Amino acid sequence: MGHPTIYPTGATVYNPKKAWSGYTIYQAANLGALLIDMNGSEVHLWKGLRGFPNKILPGGYVLGSTSERDPKYGYQDEADLVQVDWEGNIVWKFDRHEFLKDPDHEPQWMARQHHDYQREGNPVGYYVPGLEPKTNEGKTLILAHRNVQKPEISDKPLLDDVILEVDWEGNIIWEWAVSDHFEELGFDESAKNVLFRDPNIRLFGNTAGDWMHINSMSTIGPNKFYDQGDERFHPDNIIWDARESNIIAIIDKKTGNIVWKLGPDYSTPDVKHLGWIIGQHHAHIIPKGLPGEGNLLVFDNGGWAGYGLPNPASPYGGKNAVRDHSRILEINPVTLEIEWQYTPTEAGFQAPLDSYRFYSPYISSAQRLPNGNTLITEGADGRIFEVTREHELVWEYLSPYKNSRNSNMVYRAYRVPYEWVPQLEKPVEKEIAPLDITVFRVPNAAGIGTESVVTVQGTFSYEEGAFCVATTDETKKKKDNNGV
Repeated sequence: MGHPTIYPTGATVYNPKKAWSGYTIYQAANLGALLIDMNGSEVHLWKGLRGFPNKILPGGYVLGSTSERDPKYGYQDEADLVQVDWEGNIVWKFDRHEFLKDPDHEPQWMARQHHDYQREGNPVGYYVPGLEPKTNEGKTLILAHRNVQKPEISDKPLLDDVILEVDWEGNIIWEWAVSDHFEELGFDESAKNVLFRDPNIRLFGNTAGDWMHINSMSTIGPNKFYDQGDERFHPDNIIWDARESNIIAIIDKKTGNIVWKLGPDYSTPDVKHLGWIIGQHHAHIIPKGLPGEGNLLVFDNGGWAGYGLPNPASPYGGKNAVRDHSRILEINPVTLEIEWQYTPTEAGFQAPLDSYRFYSPYISSAQRLPNGNTLITEGADGRIFEVTREHELVWEYLSPYKNSRNSNMVYRAYRVPYEWVPQLEKPVEKEIAPLDITVFRVPNAAGIGTESVVTVQGTFSYEEGAFCVATTDETKKKKDNNGV
């Protein structure tokens, strides 16, 4: 997959009449948590605040982390989870999950938070009319790590995913660990054999197997299915998705049992129509009050993930499901029918030849907006964009900031209404018309040459590998520049 060496960054498209306008927050590489308006203007920076992810709360508060555990000893462990005010002052903090004594480091308490968290009052961490997250009280759900030994899963140490619920004072009042529910996950014998031999041992950081890699976790929240009597969708229940196993599941908050699940096998008759969901991120239930409420929304990354029988792409059965493009899926969780989707086809690319043009094999997210549009983070190339229900692109932004690996990747971005940030005046919204790339050129570069131009008509034969031309207009135009 090739990329140009030079490409526009910042806001590149904005249709004020069709977009749902507000502020967007994302982590700008190593710079910090960055707030931008619809024209891409940088209106506020919380310098140094890490985002795994960054979430903005009403009143201009932001959640994030101040530091990361040394990667030599812990994979993707954030030292803490903090809430800061507009000026960057810490007004809430959680770090008392584990007391760690890493070599060459002072012993300290750490949160080991990773990938997601939710503040009481809002189930999903983004704007929902009537469901505002609490800012000076309330409980917080936190996705965290813990190292465990589970011989029934593997003889190797495991990096386990745990969900913690903490009160405002930082006391852990509820917890759940995915390794305690191994037999409920639906792995067949071939997958179990692969997991036992290699539970996704990372080549960097510690040697524990990142066997599930849960990357999203949220409560179900009020919804029509529970209102209709389906207990699986109790508002307090928790939905999560695991990148490495291709599983999306709902757990009963009271019992901890898995009560609803997609994956890890997408070849069975009940789900075969969905196609394989691979390496997915940000699976959540669209909250009540937003278009599509009650449906599952997920960024289906593609890429490589899963455990099972070997195949040409996976000689040993690890990461044995492969696809080189991404999808956004909105699925009715009861009927399992696709209610809406955004794939390379809806993006305007020719399938399968150009499907890779909408593709982020890691990170990424999708947020449902109040007007029915969807904000998509195509994270691998730092692209954040908004599409209508009819798949029209109405806003686009590319991060200009690169990290130490020369990547402008964006883990997850969120859009919030202007009124959530009272410290700023509502910005002037200016339309940004899409560039016509057929005529846009870098200044002083040659334009489209017409020294020798003929209108031709013909067909290309893939079988013969030849372009058959029939000239219909022999008119030629002369110019000084080179012809094409």
